[in-house]
Amino acid sequence: MGGESMTRTAPAGGTGTARTGGGRLGQRLSGLAVALGLVLFLGGFAWGAVVYRPYTVPTGSMSPTIAAGDRVLAQRVDGDEVRRGDVVVFEDKSWVDNSKVVKRVVAVGGDRVSCCTDGKLTVNGKPIEESYLPAGSLAELKGFGTVTVPEGRLFLLGDERRSSLDSTAHLTDAARGTVDRDAVSARVDAVVWPWKGMLKRPTGFETLGDLSAPGPLRTLEVLIVAGAVLVLGGGAYGPIANRLGRSRTAAAHPGTAAGAR
Repeated sequence: MGGESMTRTAPAGGTGTARTGGGRLGQRLSGLAVALGLVLFLGGFAWGAVVYRPYTVPTGSMSPTIAAGDRVLAQRVDGDEVRRGDVVVFEDKSWVDNSKVVKRVVAVGGDRVSCCTDGKLTVNGKPIEESYLPAGSLAELKGFGTVTVPEGRLFLLGDERRSSLDSTAHLTDAARGTVDRDAVSARVDAVVWPWKGMLKRPTGFETLGDLSAPGPLRTLEVLIVAGAVLVLGGGAYGPIANRLGRSRTAAAHPGTAAGAR
């Protein structure tokens, strides 16, 4: 038949069939990254749901630390975990009926708190530097005599002292404005909407004792972000590897045409 050979030779370098997804090892690593990412991402949210409670603060009594309408995350804590300087969420029917209140703890059981000495709040005779107060504001608009906080109770003030209905508004009550530790359900860790981040540490109380350690919010952020990166990166690996594989095949055989003899 004209002496024409019917035998064809496959192109050099392989059978012409491209591997997909960057090979078996790449696919396995991609799947592992996605699985690990999902564990970190969902685990971070699940841990956060167990540890934290979201609250919307309705008033400006904690301004500028927390403005009216701000959304906060508060770590679930027992009353005996509360320390001076903490911003806590509590419920006390003698203050507000059937409603949560957010205030700052300035004295705990056994402390003697008074105002004002040289314009500052004093606890156990030590003046307190309150860096969280609005610029130029006074520690109190009107002074109050020394209050000795009973054991197991707390004395609380708002950061905006001009408008805060806090312990100073209840000094004539039987408990002298103090609140039972057991009334506390959570400690505010961060303002998340609008985003202001973690609350600053109340360093003015350090001379009186240990401060509370921040909650695990930063760790949760790292877990969630790392999980999202792994899921997106692992999911994108296959399509990217396929595209690179096709590009390399085309570069290796630039003159190949379908059906050529």
